[in-house]
Amino acid sequence: MTLFSSPTCFHSHRTRLVLAEKNISVEIVKVEGPELPEDLLDLNPYHTVPTLVDRDLVLYDSRVIIEYLDERFPHPPLMPVDPVTRAQFRLALYRIEKDWYSLADQLEAASDSKQAARSRKMLEESIVASSEVFRARRFFLSDEFSLVDCTIAPILWRLPSYGIDVESRAQPIKNYMNDVFSRRSFQDSLTELEQEMRP
Repeated sequence: MTLFSSPTCFHSHRTRLVLAEKNISVEIVKVEGPELPEDLLDLNPYHTVPTLVDRDLVLYDSRVIIEYLDERFPHPPLMPVDPVTRAQFRLALYRIEKDWYSLADQLEAASDSKQAARSRKMLEESIVASSEVFRARRFFLSDEFSLVDCTIAPILWRLPSYGIDVESRAQPIKNYMNDVFSRRSFQDSLTELEQEMRP
């Protein structure tokens, strides 16, 4: 199994976090800069990371990849068994991607400071507005660590590098981050460049 992964991209980070949580051994091919490996260009028509290769199967959307990994390696399970709860988790994944991931993508791609400031403010407000959800359970929507946490954690980890401080405004989010960031799997999922994102 091979993962083409960027050392700073949060889409790649969430995939690496699922791999670490399930203790799956995988060869990681670091993809940096505009020059993409020839293999990746051949395998993925969109030329994006992460891209997972498992024998003859090639997957190239981080959401598809993490759900595949959870089903292919069922222990520990990162999605609930109950169809209703599973649907609620999938909806949470959709909303995080639609709201937080799209804003983080805009912030990272911003061409001017005004555009960046707007995306930064919207992302900060959206995260702070979720404070009560973080307070309700040990993890997001659950007492068990899940794919939703694997999706949220990479964004929260990057907040200092985005110039966003939610910790002083929302204690439940601060508690959540302390809990998740101290997990062995989370520490194992970080690249050297990601480690530098937080002092």
